[in-house]
Amino acid sequence: MTGNESEQLALPLPRHVAIIMDGNGRWAERQGKRRTAGHRAGAESVRRAITFARRNGIEALTLFAFSSENWQRPAQEVNVLMELFMTVLRREVPELAANDIRLRVIGDVSGFSTRLQRRIREAERATENNTALTLNIAANYGGRWDIAQAAQKLGKEVAAGRLQPEKINESALAQHMCLADGPEPDLLIRTGGDIRISNFLLWQLAYAELYFTDVLWPDFDEMTFAAAVDSYVRRERRFGLTSAQIQQLAGSGPLQEE
Repeated sequence: MTGNESEQLALPLPRHVAIIMDGNGRWAERQGKRRTAGHRAGAESVRRAITFARRNGIEALTLFAFSSENWQRPAQEVNVLMELFMTVLRREVPELAANDIRLRVIGDVSGFSTRLQRRIREAERATENNTALTLNIAANYGGRWDIAQAAQKLGKEVAAGRLQPEKINESALAQHMCLADGPEPDLLIRTGGDIRISNFLLWQLAYAELYFTDVLWPDFDEMTFAAAVDSYVRRERRFGLTSAQIQQLAGSGPLQEE
């Protein structure tokens, strides 16, 4: 990764981009390699995506690294993923810190080993004061789990007498969701050709623009990222309004995203 700011895209970029990194296993199989080789190759694509986001002033990048359903994969593959996660944390955190990138891991980290949980906490502490880019890694994460854990927190508040049930609304629930302290995703990118969101950020993606590409994750590069962003900036985001209302709110010319 690099903090090089040499030439940002002259576009109204999304503030927050989320990516479902799909296709590592298929990439490896097409090359006659084990699926685990695809995960290692995919780690390099993570670095490229972070570099692109940092260089172009994107505020937040959220990567779907390991879903709650991925535990059902072959044990050897899961073990490799866990070790790769450990290795990447150890290797990349100093560079993240040097480039003013904040790292956060969202999801049920209690499902990981004690060693990995400790490494996650150390990585988050080492980068917690960085402000140029927030890198969210969704690990052992599921959108339904996210909604359920937020509801549980509100339920505890009600049980303790600190919250009246009629005060529970969308705003109250949103405050307890993962990523509540940052902008909601403007753009979701999914690689690998599948056209679904796979239980990822179900609440947060309500108004995100969706971009699907056949490119497998290990082949994802800055040109692919730029193509997704270019698609995003050419769309009209209406948030339930009509085009005429959007133009009226924006004054003259196209609406500029805040």
